[in-house]
Amino acid sequence: MPKKIPKIAVLLAAYNGMRWIEEQVTSILGQAGVEVSVFISVDPSTDGTEEWCACYAAQHPEVVVLPYVGTFGGASRNFFRLIRDVDLEAFEFVAFADQDDIWFLDKLQRAVTAIAELNVDAYSSNVNAFWPDGRILLLNKSQPQVKWDYFFEAAGPGCTYVLKRELAVTLRSSVISNWSSLQDVSLHDWYCYAFARSHGFRWYIDPAPSMSYRQHESNQVGANTGISSLISRYKTIHDGWWFSQVQLIARLVGAGSDSFVKTWLPLRPGQLIKLSFSSGHCRRRVRDRAFFFFICWATALVGKKV
Repeated sequence: MPKKIPKIAVLLAAYNGMRWIEEQVTSILGQAGVEVSVFISVDPSTDGTEEWCACYAAQHPEVVVLPYVGTFGGASRNFFRLIRDVDLEAFEFVAFADQDDIWFLDKLQRAVTAIAELNVDAYSSNVNAFWPDGRILLLNKSQPQVKWDYFFEAAGPGCTYVLKRELAVTLRSSVISNWSSLQDVSLHDWYCYAFARSHGFRWYIDPAPSMSYRQHESNQVGANTGISSLISRYKTIHDGWWFSQVQLIARLVGAGSDSFVKTWLPLRPGQLIKLSFSSGHCRRRVRDRAFFFFICWATALVGKKV
């Protein structure tokens, strides 16, 4: 009896992506060993992205463009719309895709195999960031997961995520129930990882890269490398954005009454100082633990902008 080919829904959020989207979609449709359906949601664009997607879908039955429902104003809201509006129960797996990357041909097959062999519910991976000048850099997000990392970070780039149907459908119910509040969540991949881990779903982060992760001036979230990235990260913490996202996501995934979360959720100075000593359980990477310790103390002592 022939082996069953997994059916995978790929959710792709697009906006002003004409320079790259065809190369990305081609790499998705060329995936080996899986049956792919691509669902595209386009934020109103000015470069012809909507027209291109409509024409491409008319010629490729495995590509569906979701109807116009207004302006999203960011990738996170667009992805939440895709999760809400696509019939995820019709597929065994659900994957997320950005508009500007290039997937390795075995990306989805490798994910499906890992999920089955490791008996997990979700998969993400490292990526090879690449720049127009030819530079390539492995972005390592596969450090061992720790007890509470999901409250404070994602499982790597969302464009590497592959979810089993049960998790995807459960996540979809959460998105529908919390639709209004989710409009304030800036990073869909962080929310999805937090939801999965806080609800007992198992997650694997693959150390092998699964795609080429394009870096350019329009990236909403990029490779986060170098001193400039560190300064930018501190600014998002000092202006209150990061800690407000921590609070919001913890509450939306239903962890507000969790015994650990309750000790820091109001984010009072004394609570932040106490939280700093749990940095080893809150971030995966060693240098991120050190930074976490620092920002907890800095926010407690200096405060944040109001």
